[in-house]
Amino acid sequence: MKGERIAQLELLLRSHPEGIRRAEIARRMGVHRSTISRYVDSLSKHIGIYEENNLIKLRENDDDSSPMELSVYESLAFNMGAEVLASTAEFANPHLASGLRKLAMNMRSYAPKISENALSLAERIDQTIQNNRNITGHYNAILEVLIDCWVSGRIARISTSIEDKEEIEIAPYFIGYKDEGEGRKPITVTGRLRHTKDIITLDIASITEARMLDETYTIPDNLKPFSHAEHEKYDAIDMIPLKMRIREKSALNSFSSIVHDKPVLEKCPDGGWICTMRAENSIELMLRIIQSGTSVRVIEPENFRKKLTALLESILRMYR
Repeated sequence: MKGERIAQLELLLRSHPEGIRRAEIARRMGVHRSTISRYVDSLSKHIGIYEENNLIKLRENDDDSSPMELSVYESLAFNMGAEVLASTAEFANPHLASGLRKLAMNMRSYAPKISENALSLAERIDQTIQNNRNITGHYNAILEVLIDCWVSGRIARISTSIEDKEEIEIAPYFIGYKDEGEGRKPITVTGRLRHTKDIITLDIASITEARMLDETYTIPDNLKPFSHAEHEKYDAIDMIPLKMRIREKSALNSFSSIVHDKPVLEKCPDGGWICTMRAENSIELMLRIIQSGTSVRVIEPENFRKKLTALLESILRMYR
């Protein structure tokens, strides 16, 4: 996004008070030189910048930000952690370099040596990204889409190089490093496969395309810790105490494909049944209820009723 680019330009200028050339800015930001003028014009509306001897500079004393000051010990610990991250990560990440610059600017007054180390590390990360621009750029673009899906609670449609998972839709629950011992430290995405109860973990390097969908999801509040099982699947099923009014017992056949415990049935005077059972709290459960039509009506829990109602209303809006 353009706003992110302008923020990146500001960081570059703050970390280079001596000034920096347009061509170098374009190289570091990975954009064409012709676009830098637009970024400079946009940034100049907010802070004082000028050009001297072909160098873009910030005007002196033009720092209206309130720095977040760390202690010297915190600063050094962060710098060492960033060093480890940069040296063990499979791909260099431009956001790590950007974050390092932000903290380095705040460290300059009370920890100048650590600040210089952090800026130097940011430079090395940028250089690594430039040296492997095609591979690293594609990888980080996919990572950013998955992070956007995770933060905004939206389903991701991804294509992978894995034979039985060439194209899937996933609700991202967690993004982080997977420990494979010494050497490679792949970043993975863990989440629920759409329309299933399966929780899978994928190496992001195996993903060839990623796109955010309009469909939303929620991460269960009582999500259980992921316990490693065969074929990279995890046990993390969120169960709710479900109470439904059903017209006939056969309506329960709709729920055979989801996880639930034994239904308890109570006969109603009008010939229907009240069914109570613990069932997985998922979009699949909602789809089975919709599939049942007027044969099933949810009574409890109330928050699940509201989610189901919202889904039905969104479906109606789509067809009206």
